[in-house]
Amino acid sequence: MVVRCSDWPRTPAAADDAGMEQQLNFITLATRDLDAARRFYRDGLGWEPLIDVPEEIIFFQVGPGLVLGLFEAGKFDEDLMRRESSSGPSGVTLSHNVASRAEVEVVIEKMTAAGGTVWKPAQESAFGGIFHGHVVDPNGVIWEIAHNPGWSVDVNGRVRLGSSA
Repeated sequence: MVVRCSDWPRTPAAADDAGMEQQLNFITLATRDLDAARRFYRDGLGWEPLIDVPEEIIFFQVGPGLVLGLFEAGKFDEDLMRRESSSGPSGVTLSHNVASRAEVEVVIEKMTAAGGTVWKPAQESAFGGIFHGHVVDPNGVIWEIAHNPGWSVDVNGRVRLGSSA
């Protein structure tokens, strides 16, 4: 089954045909220092926790039906029944799109003031028209802060990329 942008949001019948509904509800990251994560996201950036279980996990609602979980690494491993230790995410960036190039720099400054480290200063991307920078949170999570004039979300929550934006 081919799903086009016009097919979003998907219906339960479309999910049955595909075998699994095309959606993501939780992104959970192993976090070496949960207290540092709390200081960065809650205290530094002003995010409001959905649930905050000391020494275990913090959940933040980051979009409609989407939650970011920061799970203490040892408890994360225990939950997955892993013998080796999780040191945090690898090969992953979380992206936050903003309305202007100036806002990219403002958000990067706020994240730095909250305890983040600039990985890549705000600059033109190799991908035409995108202005972005990267900040690493205290546990190694890499955030891309970007202004992409070819990206938008319509009233139905459908993402538009490129010329369809």
